[in-house]
Amino acid sequence: MDFSVAVPRLVVLLAISSVLLSQASAQSAGFLSASQTQPGSSVIEEAPLVQPPGDSAAPLTVTLQDALARAQKNNADFLAAVSDARSAREDVVQARATRLPTISGTSQYLGTQGDGKLATGRYVTNDGVHVYREWGVLHQDLSPGVFMGTASSRASAAEALAKAKAEIALRGLAVTVTKNYDALIVAQRKYATAQQAAEETQHFYDITQDGERAGQSAHSDVVKAEIQYEQQVQAFDEAKLAMEDARLDLAVLLFPALNENFSVVDDLDSAPALPPFTEVQTLAGKENPDLRVALAGGKEADLDVTAARTAFLPSLMVDVDYGIEANAFALRSRTAAFPDAGVVPNLGYFVTASLNIPVWDWGTLRSKLHQAEYRREQARVALSQTQRELLSNLYASYNEALVARAGVDRLREIAGNAAESLRLVNLRYTGGESPAQEVVDAQNTLITARNAYADALARYRVALATLQTLTGSF
Repeated sequence: MDFSVAVPRLVVLLAISSVLLSQASAQSAGFLSASQTQPGSSVIEEAPLVQPPGDSAAPLTVTLQDALARAQKNNADFLAAVSDARSAREDVVQARATRLPTISGTSQYLGTQGDGKLATGRYVTNDGVHVYREWGVLHQDLSPGVFMGTASSRASAAEALAKAKAEIALRGLAVTVTKNYDALIVAQRKYATAQQAAEETQHFYDITQDGERAGQSAHSDVVKAEIQYEQQVQAFDEAKLAMEDARLDLAVLLFPALNENFSVVDDLDSAPALPPFTEVQTLAGKENPDLRVALAGGKEADLDVTAARTAFLPSLMVDVDYGIEANAFALRSRTAAFPDAGVVPNLGYFVTASLNIPVWDWGTLRSKLHQAEYRREQARVALSQTQRELLSNLYASYNEALVARAGVDRLREIAGNAAESLRLVNLRYTGGESPAQEVVDAQNTLITARNAYADALARYRVALATLQTLTGSF
């Protein structure tokens, strides 16, 4: 061996190794200023992207809980479900009020054309040309439905149904926000990884060029380094685009007016632990809104059948009127029909009681009863199916969370091993034992491992959010 050539080459390769190792050990998280450039330059210039107008003030820092709270104020579907629940609450108030007597007042003046001979008017219902009515009316419905409280109970069931649907909308919104929030964090991590990779490949490309000019590196190493660099620069641009798209998607959920002037807290590594399945199963049995929807729907259907049956029974309505109906607006006056009777009292009451007995309606009531029974049977089938689907979805969601959790642990170790592998390959390349292709492969493996680890973290947290749509918070 010609040591006069080998020693200088070893010195150059050691210098190359120090640069590569310092780059490979850098952390991938965070934001760095980077951009695209031509091969051989020392700065990566970013391709400019069109940005929507935003606030020029300091960016707002948003946590996942902040994002969930903001989305609840701006999401139309969730707010519609909340509005339905509030409206159902008012239906309960109205249904309860129908069981109580109502009091109303009425004032009337009846002017009747006279007949020219008698003091009474031409209409036999009026005993004078002038009739004044001033009544206070108490009305009470005494139908079977009122006694049984069917309408009130059904309104309460409808309120429970609306609240359960609002809870479903809330949990679904939580999954959507979690997905978009984590997508932005993952995009930021991939952006930082792509930036770091582009800078590392740029350094490697520069060094191979220097080695070729010194006669210490093959031209094939330069070609491989150039290809790797160009690919990483393109990957960097794609990562930047993906990050901006993810920011826009999240901004649509969080703000009433589109605003990109915010930053998110990278808390992917602090996701909560997965509880035991027995605890999850207990929570699902108590807190699942889909099951509550099915139960409330079944209760509504039962009450509809009860109401349809009570429609066959007689109903009673009572009206009590107290006041005056006289020829003068006074407590005492002469009656036009009997003037000789003198002044008589006008203030008094009368009671009207109406008993309505269904006799024949061409089968309408029976048809309505059949309809209610059909809906009740369908509600029972829906409840049974919901219970089966709940158990199936619970197993599937829990298994997904288990696999995602295992993937996080495994890919964290893989990313660490990939970084160590790149370090060792760089050492071998420095010693002339490995070709440039191994360095390129090790760089690609590290990039893939880091991106896969970020995806695994997001997958695990989304899996938890999906599981919580069945169980509630844990």
